[in-house]
Amino acid sequence: MKLTNIAGFHTIDEYVAYKTSKLREDSPCFERLFELMFSERENTLWETNNGYRILKTTYGEAYDAILKKATTLKDLLGDVPQGRMVGLYMQNSLEWIENFWAILKCGYSPLLLNTRMDVSLLNDLLTRYEVEAVISDGVELSARTILSDRIVEGKDPIAPGKCGEYIFVMSSGTTHSIKICAYDAAAIYNQIMNAEAIVRTSKLIKKHYNGELKLLTFLPFYHIFGLTALYMWFAFYARTFVYLKDVSSRTILNTIRRHNVTHIFAVPLFWNKVYTEAVKRIKERGEKTYRKFLKGLKLSNALSGIPCLARAFRKRFLKEIRDNLFGESICFMITGGGVVSSDVLGFFNGIGYHLSNGYGMSEIGITSVELSEDNRILNSCSVGQPMGSVEYRINENGELMIRGSSLCRFYYDEKGKTDVGDAWFNSRDLAGERNGRYYLLGRTDDLVVSSSGENLNPNLFEERLIDAHVKQACLIEAKQNGLVTPVLLLEVNKHLTSDTLRGVLDRVKGKLQDLGLITEIRRIVPVGESLIRDNEFKLNRKRLARDFAEGTLAVLDPSVERGPEDLDAFEQKVADCFCRVLGKEIGRDDDFFVDAGGTSMDYFTMVSYVQAEFDVIIPLSNDKKMTTVSSFCSYLKDNM
Repeated sequence: MKLTNIAGFHTIDEYVAYKTSKLREDSPCFERLFELMFSERENTLWETNNGYRILKTTYGEAYDAILKKATTLKDLLGDVPQGRMVGLYMQNSLEWIENFWAILKCGYSPLLLNTRMDVSLLNDLLTRYEVEAVISDGVELSARTILSDRIVEGKDPIAPGKCGEYIFVMSSGTTHSIKICAYDAAAIYNQIMNAEAIVRTSKLIKKHYNGELKLLTFLPFYHIFGLTALYMWFAFYARTFVYLKDVSSRTILNTIRRHNVTHIFAVPLFWNKVYTEAVKRIKERGEKTYRKFLKGLKLSNALSGIPCLARAFRKRFLKEIRDNLFGESICFMITGGGVVSSDVLGFFNGIGYHLSNGYGMSEIGITSVELSEDNRILNSCSVGQPMGSVEYRINENGELMIRGSSLCRFYYDEKGKTDVGDAWFNSRDLAGERNGRYYLLGRTDDLVVSSSGENLNPNLFEERLIDAHVKQACLIEAKQNGLVTPVLLLEVNKHLTSDTLRGVLDRVKGKLQDLGLITEIRRIVPVGESLIRDNEFKLNRKRLARDFAEGTLAVLDPSVERGPEDLDAFEQKVADCFCRVLGKEIGRDDDFFVDAGGTSMDYFTMVSYVQAEFDVIIPLSNDKKMTTVSSFCSYLKDNM
């Protein structure tokens, strides 16, 4: 299909080359980047819906709004000296984009605040770096807080002037040490220019559906992955962003389908959840169907070296799987920000989507992504080759070193200011290299000293311990009797019976025995809560070690037998799910529809509550439908 949103050029390659050439002509500055980014005024920047129809905002409309909002913001920040940091504490939205550029247009440097981080930590950070003002979409912070709805469009656009000098990005804080990384216009220019080489190399990343390329705003713009790979790369070439109201499974799927989303960028945690749920659904259809699916998946991945044959096979035999996931509009997906397993990559690539593995950090931006179209390479967990603005090397300790023109210029942490410059930056990520491609093997910070004194790399075996009952495994260091010892935490369903829990521990011990680790890891602790908190993208080992030492984790004791009172509590939790939807108490044998007057929509909502509470998949086919508390309890006890 011919594209109509590429400024009159015949191909997307010509258009991308033209726009990137404009960057090379300029001396890097955010004033010029702003004008170039919003130069295709008729293209759609933002899509959302009001439940009935899709609403669109063009780049031209946003451009005008930014200039007029900047006038108002300048008045609101009149006593703040130009050049200072101004915090931006907002979820992804059109207003985030407008306020981000309004801060720069007023001569300030935006500090992109992590809205998932504890507010007390953010307040400490604002005080430490003397941030005088923050724009917020509702939360009051210790610095002067300006609510976003106060930044209305002024009568006139702001007069031309020098933009702010830096964009400040926070590290995720998973090592409990927060960094504030400063990117100037030159670094951002170089990161955008990397995208041109990606477009030249990959046919799929530039692929449109029905003439449009639309990105799901799953990753937060304040995160380096969201800022660079999602926003900067694609906004510069005037593509469309689709608003995601929340991150529930139903909202994600409905948004993708309704807006014909083509690109999804997310962290491994997201892909792991989708993969796990999909496999559960397939297994529900019987062992024969599951074995047939695995056979088809293996064949699909093997056929990737013959693209035309692979496409024909996936179109005929794996379309139903895609229809039950994201549909047919998805063209390209990227995972980054953590280690992803080959099983997850093999699933998505095998069923006919394209999931690439990328690499980056808050201090270095996005520096590589695997662009091969051969599933054998994609599924190998390669993060690809370094982009044009950077170079890699692996030091004597096996750690990946990076340097180049797109890294942050300096960063602040508890030690003060550190200039990055032209020096090699130590990522602390353990890496390997084969045929020019790089592979992540874990982090130096994650290594745990075993009882025999050997270094254990948990990233090499934790994924292999996950099964139907173990949702997450995490190796930490803990002190016992004054000695540091490895402890393996297992995230399991908190409602497992004691017999089932003991069986889980026996299976894990068996796997450790097969891996030759049973003598190195002598303590295994089941935990009945998520090991990854809502404000975290991946396992935070230091936080978990601290919580374990303080006794705040929900540790389950397999030696404690379930008594009658526990069974009553189990039933009550199911009844509570009914009550949340119906707004009233219900007897154990009362029918959801006949006795309680629930509707079909109420039922689907209630089932989602039960699934979330007990971490199970409940079939909704009519022949298996359950309508009483007792029938749900029977099903759960049989299937957990």
